[in-house]
Amino acid sequence: MLEFLLCSLVTILPDYLFRRYAQGKRWGQDITFQSMWYELRWGIVSCFVLTVSLITMIFYYHPSTTHVSSFYRTLTILPESGGRVSEIYVDNRQHVEQGQPLFKLDDSSQQAAVITARKALGEIAAEEAVLSAELEAAEGLMRQAEGSLQQAIDELETNKELADRNSGIVGEREIERLELSVASRQGALDTAVANRDAVAVTLLQLIEAKRESAQARLDEALIALEKTTIYAGESGLLQQFALKVGDYVNPVLRPAGLLVPDTLGPTEFQAGFDQVNDQIFEVGMPAEISCISKPFTVVPMVVADIQEVIPAGQFRPTDQLTDIQDRARPGTVTIILEPLYAGGADGIKPGSKCIANAYTSNHDRIAHGDLGGGQKLFLHMVDTVGVVHAVILRIQTLLLPVQRLVFSGH
Repeated sequence: MLEFLLCSLVTILPDYLFRRYAQGKRWGQDITFQSMWYELRWGIVSCFVLTVSLITMIFYYHPSTTHVSSFYRTLTILPESGGRVSEIYVDNRQHVEQGQPLFKLDDSSQQAAVITARKALGEIAAEEAVLSAELEAAEGLMRQAEGSLQQAIDELETNKELADRNSGIVGEREIERLELSVASRQGALDTAVANRDAVAVTLLQLIEAKRESAQARLDEALIALEKTTIYAGESGLLQQFALKVGDYVNPVLRPAGLLVPDTLGPTEFQAGFDQVNDQIFEVGMPAEISCISKPFTVVPMVVADIQEVIPAGQFRPTDQLTDIQDRARPGTVTIILEPLYAGGADGIKPGSKCIANAYTSNHDRIAHGDLGGGQKLFLHMVDTVGVVHAVILRIQTLLLPVQRLVFSGH
């Protein structure tokens, strides 16, 4: 309507003034509702063409959208494994600090696993004591075998010495018997050493490996026991936290509630513009938004980033081929807007519904570009008609509370 009124000032109005004062035709006599089309046909046609052209130019070079919001992430309160609630430490809508316990699941099975792991460690300690005693016994047998071997060696050497002095005193069979005795006792010593080494290896390596394995099972059981108490991952406000003792909580199907963090992230707004305007967007482009949660306020913004893909084109691999005709909506270009001034978005609640305008600015291009007169005139005209869209946004901002409160039917 605003564009039509502006266009009629330079089309229908001059046509009427020409008919009235140049041709002498009067309203109500020569110009009536029945003859209006014939009398003002040039002005009406020119007004229609100019209005359509102006609206097209405004909405192309200065696009607008009603799909604007600031998204934020909530934390789902979930245990790592399912279980029944045994204790609850907080209430719904309570502010909690990071690391504060929220609720506890039944831990009887985890307690039993901890006890079993600790008993396994006790069994290993007892087995270690038994093996230590066996090691001492094996070392005793080894020393005994060493003594017997040394005695046999000394006796053999003595008899050999006597035989060398007087061959008649010690016989050949006695020497052979003593040599066999030395070999036999050497074998007994080797057996004792091997037995001692086997016990030592079992004590030093096998028992240590068993102890480490049992300690790992105990640590795993203690971690599982600790996980039965659910803590707050961040400081924030609990929402939809309606647990009761005895409720079953499952990490897949049954969450315990939501946590809205105190820090919701950077102040930015995501706007979805029509794809036809994609070519005119650029980082640093000026924009404005007006939000329902902060009426009668227009916030200056700037384009901070442009998403390189259109969300409507994404797909997830399934067992069926994607049919293009199932994509009914063409999708929008996602533009990231940030306040032009620090604190400009204060008072706008995260998730608020907003409307936005983006404005094409050709000032630098006109000032520094090597353009012709016609190009400069066209770019000046493009920048000028942006005022119309800015006025429309402010009219929408003024009428938004009335529309929402009076004419929406809520």
